[in-house]
Amino acid sequence: MGVNDFLRACALAALGTVALSKPVYTHRRAAFFEAQKLADPTYGPVPGQDPIFNTYWGKAPTWPGNLTDPVLPTKKGPPGVDDQVWQNLLAAEWIIFNFYQQAVEMFNESSFIAAGMPNTTYQRVKEIRNNEAGHLRMFQTQISETSVKPGACKYHFPYYDPASFLALGTVLEISSMAFLTGLVQQVKLDKAKGAMLTIAETETRHEVWALMDIWKMNPLGGPSDTVFPYANEVLGSTSNLVVAGSCPKENPEYPYPNQHLPALGASKNTTSFVPGATIDLAFTDPQNQPKFVPGKQYYAVFFHGLKNITVPIDTCDWPKKSINATIPAKFEQKGVIATVIADTPGAPTKDTIVAGPGIILEQPEPLGVKLAQLS
Repeated sequence: MGVNDFLRACALAALGTVALSKPVYTHRRAAFFEAQKLADPTYGPVPGQDPIFNTYWGKAPTWPGNLTDPVLPTKKGPPGVDDQVWQNLLAAEWIIFNFYQQAVEMFNESSFIAAGMPNTTYQRVKEIRNNEAGHLRMFQTQISETSVKPGACKYHFPYYDPASFLALGTVLEISSMAFLTGLVQQVKLDKAKGAMLTIAETETRHEVWALMDIWKMNPLGGPSDTVFPYANEVLGSTSNLVVAGSCPKENPEYPYPNQHLPALGASKNTTSFVPGATIDLAFTDPQNQPKFVPGKQYYAVFFHGLKNITVPIDTCDWPKKSINATIPAKFEQKGVIATVIADTPGAPTKDTIVAGPGIILEQPEPLGVKLAQLS
């Protein structure tokens, strides 16, 4: 039995159907069968070798972004040592790919030019979309044959014009810097660490382009990007972009494990995020609010570069009175600052965190203030 015949048999078994000599496929089943071919790591274009991941200029989704079904296991056995991490990353990549794909479909070259952007902006957005499709394929091939490769869900993104799209894209790309520095600490295989580093480098190039061409900012972020060690907490903060109940039933929980922490942001009266500024903290999901134990001391922990600084906060009168914290003045005004509320100085373990993380933009800082005021 050939590889394609084997995959087709697996797909039929998963659907609970019987293989017929002359099967009649619905459009939905045909798409499912096509997606199952992705179980073969040699199938289709190869990122880094095929130009489709750089120079495809169509509006339709780039391969394999057009194959949205989960890819089912083709072997029985224990999962690969890093499968869970790659499953989380693939599910997150579906969000990012669709973020750019929806913009490609919604806008055109004239949309960005009319918004005052360079005339190359739409082409760059397509190119980033293509890169993200390459990441989909790279992550699929990292997951072993004994584990499901998550498929796409439905997503909603809070942008409505080119400016709001690019603003949210800046936040997502910058957040990925802190996220990937934590994720690489979760994997066990050296080759997996190297693969994740290459993705972080690519995402950095996307962000540098936006800072230079779109926001006209100095793209240099200091000697180090921010290390935030709890990658799944960053992923958890993106769950609000996923339409509830829209994910394939075969997908694992995203992210797994998920602490379901209260979301942390800044109040609408925020005027500055520069080091030394005092901000009113806000917990932006009314259905998920923190629980502070009376008499217990809590802290705002600010991660920047390779270090973090802890600031005691007063939670005694919350929610009647807002909680405020001062961003450490020692930080340079570069890159990003990741913030959490913790019950232990330094937030040494994920179990000490009670809310967050919140991502504070230092570049471009005015954009971060604008987004806080709109939230």
